[in-house]
Amino acid sequence: MKIKIKSYCKINLFLNILKKLKVGLHDIQTYTSQLDLHDDIKISETKKRKDIIIFKGKFKNLVNSSKNSVLDTLSVLRSRKLINSKKNYRIIIEKRIPVFSGLGGGSSNAAYIAKYFTKNNMKQSDIRFFKNKIGTDFSLFFNKQIFVKNLKNIKKHKINFTLNFVLVYPYFKCSTKKIYSQVKDFSPYSNINFSKIKTKNKFINIIRKERNELEVIVKNRFNELNKILNFISIQRECYLSRMTGSGSVCYGIFKSEKSAKLAHKRIKKKFPNYWAAVSKTI
Repeated sequence: MKIKIKSYCKINLFLNILKKLKVGLHDIQTYTSQLDLHDDIKISETKKRKDIIIFKGKFKNLVNSSKNSVLDTLSVLRSRKLINSKKNYRIIIEKRIPVFSGLGGGSSNAAYIAKYFTKNNMKQSDIRFFKNKIGTDFSLFFNKQIFVKNLKNIKKHKINFTLNFVLVYPYFKCSTKKIYSQVKDFSPYSNINFSKIKTKNKFINIIRKERNELEVIVKNRFNELNKILNFISIQRECYLSRMTGSGSVCYGIFKSEKSAKLAHKRIKKKFPNYWAAVSKTI
């Protein structure tokens, strides 16, 4: 029996670097939303002696077939006794989310596979274990919107409105580890109370005042990023343009789906060799 699940991407609406921790990670403050852009995952049991992981789609060649988040997830599930260690699985992932893009595709695959096998009922101790093995982004996929005040203080936050996006991936391969290794400056802790923000206009105004502090690092490596962000920003009814995560996907938030689709056409015409898509919050 084959099971089909969707693995949604995330987007960082802003990202502040607070400090570097003794364990080597950087403590961050960020707000993330999941978008309707997703990978398709098919799961079935196999009689083979080992798991079979197959990546398909436009971005399959950017995934390491012998070392990836899916294999790591199955390994952790077995070590935590969350699945039968004697069973092996055939998992096929149709990669629609760009790889090395800042959209968290690998972490999303891990989280949604783990949620499937645990019937979406994971203990916090298991989630912490996964975060250590997969990465801190793993925990971002358990709620549609999350405000990370810092890595130890994560607040779920529900928005009652839709945000419309145009995403642009210029195929710049951004290694999260390398981008973070170039961080030199840190920001003070910001005590934003998102629970008091009920309207779309107020929410957008708060996000506008923030930024992605990794963006300047990626811009220094790839000058073209400036051109992309500037072109997105001048499109009609664009609230703001920004880069997500450690890059290299750039995005614009638009007033409506109609204006997002119109901007998408113009962006594709301006940058025909780049991947671009219209998406929205789920």
